[in-house]
Amino acid sequence: MAKVASTPEIDALVAANAVVAIGVSGGKDSQAAALATMRHLDRMWHTGPRVLIHADLGVVEWNDSYPTCQRLADHLGLDLITVQRKAGGLMERWESRWRSSVTRYQELSTVTLVPCWSTPAMRFCTSETKTHPITSELRRRFKGQQIINVTGVRRAESRGRAKATVASPDRHESFWNWRPIVEWSVEDVFSCIDASGLTPHPAYREFGMSRVSCRFCIMSNLADLSAATAQPEAHDLYRRMVDLEADSSFAFQGSRWLGDLAPHLLSNDARARLDAAKARAAARVSAEQRITPGMLYVKGWPTRMLTDDEADLLAEVRAEISGLFGFRSDCLSRESIHERYADLMSRKEARHAR
Repeated sequence: MAKVASTPEIDALVAANAVVAIGVSGGKDSQAAALATMRHLDRMWHTGPRVLIHADLGVVEWNDSYPTCQRLADHLGLDLITVQRKAGGLMERWESRWRSSVTRYQELSTVTLVPCWSTPAMRFCTSETKTHPITSELRRRFKGQQIINVTGVRRAESRGRAKATVASPDRHESFWNWRPIVEWSVEDVFSCIDASGLTPHPAYREFGMSRVSCRFCIMSNLADLSAATAQPEAHDLYRRMVDLEADSSFAFQGSRWLGDLAPHLLSNDARARLDAAKARAAARVSAEQRITPGMLYVKGWPTRMLTDDEADLLAEVRAEISGLFGFRSDCLSRESIHERYADLMSRKEARHAR
C-alpha cells in the first residue's frame, strides 16, 4: 500500500486531535484519500472529530456521485456533511454569469462580453461551488477549533498540480490543507479502493472515463466528453449546456463547442441556433479585435478617459455587437461614452477618498 504523505505541522495537529474534514466528490482520488487518511489517523491514535464533506454541484453531478460518497461514509463509519452554494448549483452559476455579462455590457461596465463558462485559469466553479461552501460550513460547525481540510489532489493528475505541496496553511487561521496522497499514482489509487472492498464510481469502469467530476467538465479531454454524451442521464444537461452556448456564443471549452460532440441529441432548431451562434461568435471576435489593448478592461478600470478616436471606435464596436445579440445597450456614441467614463472615474475617486 502506498504511503501517506505528511508534514510536521500536520503531525502536530493530528497529535492535538484537531478536526479532520475529508472532502469527497465521488471521484476516485477523494475516495482513496479518505480511506488512506482514516488508516493513518488510526495509526496515529487520533481521537478528534472526523467527517466527510461533499459539495453538491446540482444538475451537473453524476447520478452516482452522492451515493458513492454515502457508501464511503457508511464504510468508514463517518458522518457525511453535504453543502451547496446558496444561489444554486454550477449550471445555474454559468447561466446567471451570462445574464450578468449581458447587463454589464449593456450599461458599459465592461469593454467586451465576458464568457459565461469557467476556465482552467478562472475556476470559479471550484472556488464558489466547492471551496467556499465547504470552508464556511466547517468554520460554522467547528467554530474556534483547528481544522485539517483533506483533499485528494495528486501531482500526477496534471501539470497544474505537479507542484502541489503535501500541506499548506489556508488563509483562514484555523485551517490547514492536507494532501495525503499527493505522491500517489493512479494505480495506487485504484489499488487502495479495491483493497477496501468498495468500488469506484461507475464512470471509470462502466462509462470509460478517466476522471469524474461534473458530467461535462471544463478540464475534461475529448474522450471523456464523448463518453459523457453516451450516457442517457447526461442528455438533458447536455442540451441545456448547448442552449447556453447558443445564447452566449461562447464555446464550452475555448474553441471546442460541446454541441459538436453529439449533434444527434439536439433538435433541428437547437442545431440551427448553434450554427447561428458560431457565426455570431466569429463576428463578435472580429469586432472586439479592433479595440486597442490600452482600451481593454483591467483591474481598476477605467484608469483614464478615452480619446475622441477611441470613444468613436468603442461606440462603433458596441453598436455592432449590440446589433448581433439584440441588446438594448447604452453608450453608443462618442458623447455618451465620454460621459459614462467620467461618471465611473468620479465614482472611483469618491470611493478612494473615503
